[in-house]
Amino acid sequence: MPFWKKMFNKKQEVYYPRAIVQGKPVETETIAKDLSKISTVSNSDVQAVLGDIASVMHTRMSQGKSVHIKGLGYFRYTLDTVGVASLDDFDFQKQVKAVRVEFVPERTKLSGGTYTRALVDSDDLEWIELSPETEDTTPGGEDKDGEQNENPLG
Repeated sequence: MPFWKKMFNKKQEVYYPRAIVQGKPVETETIAKDLSKISTVSNSDVQAVLGDIASVMHTRMSQGKSVHIKGLGYFRYTLDTVGVASLDDFDFQKQVKAVRVEFVPERTKLSGGTYTRALVDSDDLEWIELSPETEDTTPGGEDKDGEQNENPLG
């Protein structure tokens, strides 16, 4: 069950629901154990593959490709940049502030022309409201004004 709390944005002066992460992240070892339980692959084999997935994805994305993990979604590099008024001032190295990884969940077309995203099955989610004092334990989290700090996911 995911969690949420009411937040106030001072800049826009609106209240909105905000998803909140509680507890420590689920680590690779736990995911590997879970995967080994539902497959014929051993825990150590799953951990070995998961341990190498980041470098393999980097290699492919650095070749200008996106990476599609069936049933999960698509990953690709994106740039955080600043613009310049004139082509004479254009300088790629100075204008690129960060390289990020964009993730787009896999989507499946449902009857009626609507789509559902991988990892998001709204019918199975029961959201639990937390008190406004509850802190988000996401690395990066939020500041005191309800603004998102740097995104640890890029």
